[in-house]
Amino acid sequence: MQSINRKIFLQQLTALLGAGAYTHNTLAQSSWPNKPIHFIVPFAPGGANDLIARAGAEGASKALKQVVIIDNKPGAGATVGADYVAKSAPDGYTFLISAAGIISNSMIKKSMPYKDADLVPVAMIALAPSVIIVPANSPYTSLQDFIAKSKTNKGLNFATAGTGSTPHFVAELLNIKAGANLRVIPYKSGSESLAAVVGGQVDATSEASIVVMPHIKSGKVRALATTWTHRLSQLPDVTTAYELGYTDIQIAHWAGLHAPRGTPQAIIQSMASAIDSAMKDPNIVERLKNVSIEPIGGTQASFEEFVTQERARLQVVVKATGMTEE
Repeated sequence: MQSINRKIFLQQLTALLGAGAYTHNTLAQSSWPNKPIHFIVPFAPGGANDLIARAGAEGASKALKQVVIIDNKPGAGATVGADYVAKSAPDGYTFLISAAGIISNSMIKKSMPYKDADLVPVAMIALAPSVIIVPANSPYTSLQDFIAKSKTNKGLNFATAGTGSTPHFVAELLNIKAGANLRVIPYKSGSESLAAVVGGQVDATSEASIVVMPHIKSGKVRALATTWTHRLSQLPDVTTAYELGYTDIQIAHWAGLHAPRGTPQAIIQSMASAIDSAMKDPNIVERLKNVSIEPIGGTQASFEEFVTQERARLQVVVKATGMTEE
């Protein structure tokens, strides 16, 4: 009888302790956020990812009534910043401003310091569609002309910002889905590949709309097409690859928010809601669209679906091309 009573006592004690832990956890979540939140940008300041991060931080700070700090931790194709967040405490005070590399890095790198599952999708923030550009004096005035010419002789040179970069995927999608013959010329950064196009050293590249827009407007380069589902308001006369019948060529420089695995779901949902509200703020929307960034927002579920679909889509390209880090 004593052993039975002891068993019952231990069961009750365990249940009580569990309830206490649950209450403490609930209270901790209900008081969140009670100190500044950090958004880790895995790129240097000034690029599309960084600019989108700052708009998201401003809106999230307003919605959550707490300071949101931007920390830039560039390096290794966004792996340095992502690893930092993956190994941070899952307490809702450290988030990663994620980009395509969060999906593709593990596909092309020989080793990774963290697992994909160590980072959990929270919300999409915004995206900057890629724009396929050629030198100002290029003989190609349309994407169809460019693709047709690439199929003749030895093909054409297409600059990228390095293996696994968004421009690299644009080039390979054009090869796989449109039958183009493009030789990928990897540079160390998007600014270098853009300079190569401006200088006429290569036939084309693609870059985020926010990056190429000043060069298009100044006449230094010519835009052939964008790679999203609808035209940019800042480039209304530039068609999309989708409109031209290349329906599989859809890719953009997007920025979302990921959290360390184990971050309480209530916090994730609150942050997702804050980001969605920010992307509906008229002032933020106008500011982003004026620099050719499309605000997205949405729910955690919609972002999870996007990440899952993008992973499957990019995996096909990686396998078909044998894409791997240099």
